[in-house]
Amino acid sequence: MPRLRKRSILLAGHATSMALEPEFWAVLEEMARDQALSLAGLIARLDETRGDRPLASACRVAALTFSKG
Repeated sequence: MPRLRKRSILLAGHATSMALEPEFWAVLEEMARDQALSLAGLIARLDETRGDRPLASACRVAALTFSKG
C-alpha cells in the first residue's frame, strides 16, 4: 500500500492538512491545471461542495470521477 503524503492547505482562512496517496495528489494536480486553478483553489472548491463527507474522501471521489471522465 502506498504511503500517504500529507500537505498543508489554507481553507477559508485557516490552515489544515490532508493526507492522500501520491496517486490522488497527482490526479488533483491534473484537475487543477485542467480547470485553471491552483491546487489550493481546487481543494477549496471541493471543500465548499462536499457536504458532510470528510474532505479527504471528497477529494478521492473527485479524483476518481475526473479519471473516469
